[in-house]
Amino acid sequence: MPRDTIEWTPSPQEDGTAAPQPRQLRRILRIFRPYRGRLAVVGLLVGASSLVSVASPFLLREILDVAIPERRTVLLSLLALGLMGTAVVSSVFNVLQTYLSTTVGQRVMHDLRTDVYAKLQRMPLAFFTRTRTGEVQSRIANDIGGMQATVTSTATSLVSNLTGVVATVAAMLALDWRLTVASLLLLPVFVWISRRVGRERKRITSRRQAQMAAMSALVTESLSVSGILLGRTMGRADSLTRDFAAESERLVGLEIRSHMAGRWRMSTIGIVMGAIPALLYWTAGMLVHFGGPGFSIGTLVAFVTLQQGLLRPTVSLLSTGVEMQASLALFQRIFEYLDLPVDITEPSAPVRLERVKGRVCFENVDFSYGGEGAPLTLRGIDLTVPEGASLAVVGATGSGKSTLSYLVPRLYDVTGGRVTLDGVDVRDLDFATLSRAVGVVSQETYLFHASVADNLRFAEPGATAAQLRAAAEAARIHEHIAALPDGYDTLVGERGYRFSGGEKQRLALARTILRDPPVLILDEATSALDTRTEREVQQAIDALSAGRTTLTIAHRLSTVRDADQIIVLEQGRIAERGTHEELLAADGRYAALVRRDALTGGGADSGRVIGSGPGSESGPGDGRGTPAVGGARSAPPAESESGSPADAPAR
Repeated sequence: MPRDTIEWTPSPQEDGTAAPQPRQLRRILRIFRPYRGRLAVVGLLVGASSLVSVASPFLLREILDVAIPERRTVLLSLLALGLMGTAVVSSVFNVLQTYLSTTVGQRVMHDLRTDVYAKLQRMPLAFFTRTRTGEVQSRIANDIGGMQATVTSTATSLVSNLTGVVATVAAMLALDWRLTVASLLLLPVFVWISRRVGRERKRITSRRQAQMAAMSALVTESLSVSGILLGRTMGRADSLTRDFAAESERLVGLEIRSHMAGRWRMSTIGIVMGAIPALLYWTAGMLVHFGGPGFSIGTLVAFVTLQQGLLRPTVSLLSTGVEMQASLALFQRIFEYLDLPVDITEPSAPVRLERVKGRVCFENVDFSYGGEGAPLTLRGIDLTVPEGASLAVVGATGSGKSTLSYLVPRLYDVTGGRVTLDGVDVRDLDFATLSRAVGVVSQETYLFHASVADNLRFAEPGATAAQLRAAAEAARIHEHIAALPDGYDTLVGERGYRFSGGEKQRLALARTILRDPPVLILDEATSALDTRTEREVQQAIDALSAGRTTLTIAHRLSTVRDADQIIVLEQGRIAERGTHEELLAADGRYAALVRRDALTGGGADSGRVIGSGPGSESGPGDGRGTPAVGGARSAPPAESESGSPADAPAR
């Protein structure tokens, strides 16, 4: 696991003491609280089944000591029917309790999966830039899946076996207390052995789940469409296979250790308990030999039957304790995700705007990816974008262009100052208002492995076919979709790989058009496209931008000439601002960027990011609208460079 994921995805300590166990057990019990009614029924069924099972040896004693010796055929028949009846009733109870316990277990699994997924949906963007996708998937699939036995059957098995042991011991005491004491002499030793085995299994389980997460991450990254393309074009397919084999080999060792941990010690318990009947016969014989009270054959057989009945639940109870120790490690890994801090939350009394006009202001904004005391990526940003106006943000790599745009939809929160929408701090707005008000179109278009229509409806689930077509026409993509054999029902493929870059961008624009946001952020929406495709996408962008407040992160400066206002960022500060003509006349940083753009034939590398990190932004967009009224005066250039930290989004 990469070093920088540790803060977000901590692993339990090797000794399994990542959290105090009593507190963890109480938390696990709280998970089952909504189902306590059904669990009470399960407990009653388990108890009834155990009591019915314990009755069998007593019936057997009466058969051997009374019915057969006295030749009472009617009593013998009734007792035999009783033995068969106890088996039938016990089986029915077992089926019912298994159904109820499995239902409860699966509901708990559903709750855990949903809670973890919901928590991840609320995590800040920085979490996903630090955490491998496979690690996240492993927590939901492998860790919660690994708990399935615990929440569906282990808990019931624990109650069933515990009830069975208590009922059997009580019955044994009723038959003869001396034989009972002889049967239970070694039980404390067995409990001590099982606890040691449980702690060992818990340690190994923590390491095994971490290894499964690492292997899942490798599979997710290397077997995606992008991973396959990269591996084959770089000639690394064999190397990736070797890496996977090495990860799998490590998992094999941990799986073997997990299954064999304490196996010999637990087998010893089974052997000893299996030999106890011989000890009982010897004890009974010695008691008779030394003048103690005798035993009837029926009593002795009934007692040995009970003792043999005690063997299975006792061994199972000890094994269940071992399994629960291992499951605690899985619960701990899930609780680690559920306990992750959520930095960006909705206020307790959020502001809801019925109609958003789109006036965006940055008021003395500072921002750092590292929090308080870390180097600032943005500093002293004062900027106003009036309703319907267009702003273009240009600058060199690492100057903070994309970071500036991330603050409007609250992908990150400011470190200092505030960002307002129609005069309201975005941190005070409810999430529904903010997501409805701000649309983002980035260079890296993401499409689901679903139909074109489903991808478009992700923005507006209730959109009609006519609305889909209108949005596609506005994005200049309808004719291409209509020409496909399945039209809007065409599958786009993994991450949209069945479509070209320009087609995916126009699909993304159509999706945003459906949402109809009053504020539009275009983050390098055409920087990766060829000239012809860029013109087509730019036409769609012009149509989308009309009448909206538009913030464009510019890479190719030729696309922002008509912006109402252009700002040049340098080391996180506004170095220049004005219109295209004003900035050219000033012959400063912007003019230098334009000249470099001209020398590179459109600026394939002009201000474009080679690398990663917010602040590492590339790409143009365009925004057109009514004239803007400029913001505050430009701040002087920063004297020290603010680097992009490791948790900055890779771009």
